[in-house]
Amino acid sequence: MPIDHKIDTMTSFARIRPDFAAIASWIRPGTKVLDLGCGDGSLLCFLRNMRQVHGYGVEIDDENILACFNNGVNVIQSDLEAGLQSFESDSFDYVVLSQTLQAVRHTKEIIREMLRVSREGIVSFPNFGYWKNRLQIMAGRMPVSEALPYQWYDTPNIHNCTLGDFEAFCGQHSARILERRVMSGERQVAFLPNLLGVLAVYRFERRR
Repeated sequence: MPIDHKIDTMTSFARIRPDFAAIASWIRPGTKVLDLGCGDGSLLCFLRNMRQVHGYGVEIDDENILACFNNGVNVIQSDLEAGLQSFESDSFDYVVLSQTLQAVRHTKEIIREMLRVSREGIVSFPNFGYWKNRLQIMAGRMPVSEALPYQWYDTPNIHNCTLGDFEAFCGQHSARILERRVMSGERQVAFLPNLLGVLAVYRFERRR
């Protein structure tokens, strides 16, 4: 692939999923990355091209597994809810859970397993505390937005949370937050992030 075309492709990925660029900025080149719920492998493709990582994905959906193979992504078909027993402790530099945290049932167990098999974890999730979500709740309806596109009766999201919720969770479960990036589209939000931020991205490690 010509270099200029590869850059265009990576830029378009970052526009579609602004958390991709945030995640890539925290990952050292040439490291080992495990992407949980990797979908079609888009994030691993992005990291492979931008950071030359050695990436592996975990995915359960058959169509996404096929897409990963077509994208040249190493993938294991497995259910995240069953844990990560097939991976040894400290076998990766980073484990990523990108816009999947809100859809898992066993949040504590998955965060604990992320920090068992890697030195650092990275998660991204839609911020339920975003002001437009609050307005919809005040109007008596569950929020529906670009970041939360599902109706209440068909949503896969079972554990929506705010920035404050996630930070309190980390404090209670031996995870030390290293960095946070809160975004609205491609723009980083620094002022009143729990109110004005659409998407949150966190990097954390085991508390020593």
